[in-house]
Amino acid sequence: SPGGRRSSRLARRSPMAAQEPPEPEPGGRYEAVVPHWFYCRVTESRERWVPFSAQDSERLEEAHGAGGAQEGVVVPTSGGRYDVQLRARRRVAVYWEEEAAEVRRCTWFYKGDKDNKFIPYSESFSEELEEAYMIAVTLGEWKKKLESPNREVIILHNPKLMVHYHPVASSDDWVSTPTEQGRPRTVKRGVDNIAVEIPSGEPLQIDHLVFVVHGIGPACDIRFRSIVQCVNDFRNVSLSMLQAHFKKAQEQQQVGRVEFLPVNWHSSLHSTGVDVDLERITLPSINRLRHFINDTILDVFFYNSSTYCQTIVDTVASEMNRLHRLFLQRNPHFRGGVSIAGHSLGSLILFDLLTNQKADPQEEEHCAQGARTTSSMGGIEEVKEILKKLELSEYCDIFEKEKMDRQALFLCTEENLKEMGIPLGPRMKILHYISSEAETKVCFLHGLCSCHHIPSPGIPLTQGPLSNYPQLNYKPTIFFAFGSPIGMFLTVRGVKRIDPNYSLPTCKGFFNIFHPFDPVAYRIEPMIVPELEFEPMLLPHHKGRKRMHLELKEGLTRMSVDLKNNLLGSLRVAWQSFTRAPVPALEAGGSEAEAEAEAGTEKQPDTKAEEPPAAVKEETPPINVGRLNGGNRIDYVLQEKPIESFNEYLFALQGHLCYWESEDTVLLVLKEIYQTQGITLDQPLPGSQ
Repeated sequence: SPGGRRSSRLARRSPMAAQEPPEPEPGGRYEAVVPHWFYCRVTESRERWVPFSAQDSERLEEAHGAGGAQEGVVVPTSGGRYDVQLRARRRVAVYWEEEAAEVRRCTWFYKGDKDNKFIPYSESFSEELEEAYMIAVTLGEWKKKLESPNREVIILHNPKLMVHYHPVASSDDWVSTPTEQGRPRTVKRGVDNIAVEIPSGEPLQIDHLVFVVHGIGPACDIRFRSIVQCVNDFRNVSLSMLQAHFKKAQEQQQVGRVEFLPVNWHSSLHSTGVDVDLERITLPSINRLRHFINDTILDVFFYNSSTYCQTIVDTVASEMNRLHRLFLQRNPHFRGGVSIAGHSLGSLILFDLLTNQKADPQEEEHCAQGARTTSSMGGIEEVKEILKKLELSEYCDIFEKEKMDRQALFLCTEENLKEMGIPLGPRMKILHYISSEAETKVCFLHGLCSCHHIPSPGIPLTQGPLSNYPQLNYKPTIFFAFGSPIGMFLTVRGVKRIDPNYSLPTCKGFFNIFHPFDPVAYRIEPMIVPELEFEPMLLPHHKGRKRMHLELKEGLTRMSVDLKNNLLGSLRVAWQSFTRAPVPALEAGGSEAEAEAEAGTEKQPDTKAEEPPAAVKEETPPINVGRLNGGNRIDYVLQEKPIESFNEYLFALQGHLCYWESEDTVLLVLKEIYQTQGITLDQPLPGSQ
C-alpha cells in the first residue's frame, strides 16, 4: 500500500539520520515527544478518548518500557479500580462488570469533526508521523506528505502547522488517489499541545472503605446514570472536599482518601426471569411508562415479597462480602474501617440487614450487662411512669420493693400481681395495659441481638418480610442513609417507637441525611423521642455558612420578632403612663417620683428586649435521641438551593436524586469517618455537631 511504501522509505532513511544526523538548521534540534496514555469510553455509540491521570500514565509508560509486550503484564489504574492489560491494550473494571475499553499510547492527535475534541492516531501511524517529523526537523525539509491507513493525507507544513485532509474519491473508487481536497483538520503533536484536562491523581493511601447500595431501578440520578457513574461522582467530590477541608492533615500525611465502591443488586434481581413473566402480563398501551414502572417502581413491591426480598438481601450481602474480600486481596496493607451507605430503597435493605446481624458473644455479654445496669437504674422509674399514667401511683412502693422494672412488668401474670397484693381492679388495668401494648406493637424496635434492649414478651421482631438474613464478614463503622424511607417502612410494619437504648448490633453510627423536598425521605428521631417536637440538624454549607436566601429568611424572621417585641414594649409603656395614679403636688418629691417611674418604665422594655435572645438559646437544648447513633443526632437536612425554594414540587424529584454531587453530604460523610480516627476538619463548620 502507499502507506506501507512511505513507511519503508522513512524506515530506510531513519537509521542513517540516527547515525549521522546532518547539521540542523537554526532552531531545528529534535526532541522526542512525550507520550500520554488514553482509554476509549463509549457512551451511546459515541467514542470519547479520555486521558489517564499523570501518575497512571507514568506507571503505564514505565511498564511499557520495561517489557510491556510480554504476556500477563497488568498495571492497576484509577486508584486500583481498573486494571490495564498492557499487551492487549485493554482497560478492565476490577470490582464490577463493565465492557473492556481500548487503551492507547498517544503521541499524535487530530481534531474530530463533530465535537472538536482531539482524537489520537493509532500507535503505529503515530510512530510514522513521529519519524517523518524527526527527519523534517533534523534535515529542515518540510512540506512532508504522509498517507494514513484510511487513505487520508497528512501534511507537515512546519512545526506549528500540520493538517489532515479527508480523501475525496473520484467516480471510480478503484483508481482514486488521496488528494488534498476537502476540509482540513488540525494535527497536533504531544498531549501538551491539545486542549485536554489531565485528571488529578488519587492518593495511594486508602484510609476507609465505603460500600454504596443503590435504590430502585437501574438509573440512580436525573440523567439516568448507573450506580457506578454516580459513585464515581461521589468519589470525585470527596477528593475535592479532602483538599479543601483536610489540608493540614494531608500535609502531615495523616489523610489519604476514602474509597467508595458501588453495590449493584438490580441486575441480579431482574436476571431471575421475572422480567419475562412481567412482559407477558403487561398491557401494550403507554409502553414506555409501563416499562419504566416494571423496571423501577416494582422494585419496592419485589422487596416486600418474601421470595424476591431474599434474592435482593442475599445479593447485597454476598456482593458486599465479595467486594470486601477482593479489596483486601488487592490492598493487603489496608488497616482502615468499613462503612456502608444506601440511597432510597438501598438504605432500607441495609437497615434490615444491619438490624439482623449477630454481635460477638463477648460484646453481647458486655452489652447485656450495660442493658441490665440501665434497666436497674431507669427501669423502676419507667414503671412508676406507667403506674402514674394508669392512676395507680399508690402502688409504686410495692413495685419498687419488688425491684420491678419494665421488662419484669411485662412478664407479670395475674397470679404474680395477686401475690404482690395488688387488688383486682388495679390488676385488670395493668394486665389490659400490657396486652394492648403487645397487640398494637407500641413497643421497641429490636434486632436478633438481644444485648441492645430489653424487649417486651410476646412482641414479635419487626424484621421485614424475611426470617433468614445473611451475615456480613465485617462490622461497619457507620451507616449513612440518603433520602431514606426507613421511618415510613417501620411505621407501616407496625413499629411505633424505637427504644432509646437500642443500637444496631454491629454498627455504632447511623446518619439519616435528606433533602427538605425529597418526597421519599422520612425522619427517624421522632420514632425514638415521640413526646418531643424538634427540627432535624441543618447540615452546614461546605463553604462554612448558610445559603444566602436562608440567612435572609432567618434575618427577616428575627427582624419581625424584634419589631413585635419593640411594639409591645412601647404599648406597655404607653398604657402604664396612661393608667399611672396622680402624684401629690410637692415639686421636689414629684420630680423624684416621676424620675423613678420613668427609670422603671425605661428599664422594663430593656429587660423585656433582653428576653428573646435568652429564649432563642433555650430553643435548642441538647436532645437525647438514644443510642442508635451513639447518643448523637441522627436526622440531618440539607439546605435547599435558592432556585429550589421557589417551587418545592418542581424540584421534588431532583431533591431525591441530588446526593451524588452534594458537597454538603460528602463533607458530612468524610467528617464523621475521619472523626472516628481522631482527625478533624481544618476549620469547624458553624452549626455542626
